[in-house]
Amino acid sequence: MTATLELKPIDETAFARLEQEGRLLNPLVKGPTAKPGRVGFRGELALRFAPKLADEARPPLLLCGQAMAVATVGDKTLPFFAGYLLSFEYLKDVAEVLGDTLSAGGKYFLFCNNIDLSKKYQVPYKGAMFYVLPIDESTVYNEMLDLLYLEKNDLKKKDTAGKLDAVANAALKYDVTFDTITYDEGLALMGPVRNPNENRPV
Repeated sequence: MTATLELKPIDETAFARLEQEGRLLNPLVKGPTAKPGRVGFRGELALRFAPKLADEARPPLLLCGQAMAVATVGDKTLPFFAGYLLSFEYLKDVAEVLGDTLSAGGKYFLFCNNIDLSKKYQVPYKGAMFYVLPIDESTVYNEMLDLLYLEKNDLKKKDTAGKLDAVANAALKYDVTFDTITYDEGLALMGPVRNPNENRPV
């Protein structure tokens, strides 16, 4: 007896390969949102995996944290993605992992811990344009609200998927421009990489 594999909505979107590769981790949202035909993800994107030892599941070596993204059923690219990186250098990993899901018209935001807090850039990479922004003590969600002039109180009554919809809808209309720099120029400008474990209780 053969069971018919039922397609999940995520399998019909640009998330399909990322899901198959086990990259969509610790989701707060991973599935359809209130907007018809849209699938959302909010969690962590695995960028580099540790070598597997037998059946032992090991945590990824590198993550893009606080990731937020949406996809449309039937479309091969992600129209919106945002996430947190400890170092600007890892933009390359994000671009390579997202790969064919990136498009020239997509809105992609990366908040990097080691770029000047007074600077904002646009960085073309792999045929897509990334907004590269500083982040200090805040979260990607709060930074996106500030960037897009969304009022937190207006979103309070929405569920997590509804909040993601609101951020994605506003992000898709975002058309502010910043200084454009190359990836190599960004590497030269970035500061030291902070140790994520410093100041944490042992």
